[in-house]
Amino acid sequence: MELRCRMRTTKCQLLVTSLCVMLLGLSIATLSTVAHYGHRFTLISNVSLDSNAYKVIHHSAFYFGICLSMTLILAALLSSAATVRESLCLTAMGFFCFALAFCGLIPAACWRYTHSTEVEDSMMDVYDFVYEEVRRNTSSFRRHELTAIHEAFLCCGKHSPFGDTTDVENKTCPPDQLHSEGQDCLQEIQDFLKKHMDFVFSLLGIAIGFTVYGMFLTSFLWFSIHFSSNLYRKGKYTLRER
Repeated sequence: MELRCRMRTTKCQLLVTSLCVMLLGLSIATLSTVAHYGHRFTLISNVSLDSNAYKVIHHSAFYFGICLSMTLILAALLSSAATVRESLCLTAMGFFCFALAFCGLIPAACWRYTHSTEVEDSMMDVYDFVYEEVRRNTSSFRRHELTAIHEAFLCCGKHSPFGDTTDVENKTCPPDQLHSEGQDCLQEIQDFLKKHMDFVFSLLGIAIGFTVYGMFLTSFLWFSIHFSSNLYRKGKYTLRER
């Protein structure tokens, strides 16, 4: 009786956890799609050279995010089905998906912690490259790319310590940003990415917590179903004909 009571409590907790994990999976998929196809990210990716690390990070983050979100959603669906049907097989599969997601989340969180500025640095390197190309040759096609970056980030060049503007700013900055002393682009890019990456890191931390809790609940449910089925069979006898 006590085992069945604990089992019902675990099933309720697992259903709630599965719902939260599914929402997390959808959030990660949405964030990955926005980061991959968003105007600012796409613009920098198209401008960057093959030697720059940003393009690799841009595509890798998208595919990793989609795979991770699919794993989390699958874990949530399997756990919900296992809870309703009390299936040992589905419970084990749900635990495996939670464990697989956990194995992907830990390296991602560690990479974000150990390479905290790599994304920002690579993105600012792209801007520096385009800016210097335009400064050396204002007739270059890079001028249109620099103008697009200024319009996308609502910024205006790189501020000089003397406070004056160069021909690059005069020809590529939006008029409202130029006359109102618009935000320095390097600072604007850094602030934009810092907010984005902080949100990603927070989402990874929440996902890690739910995957660990999901592994605990699915393992407990598996043992509960296993021992409960053994208790049902205990003391039952069948007569065989001689």
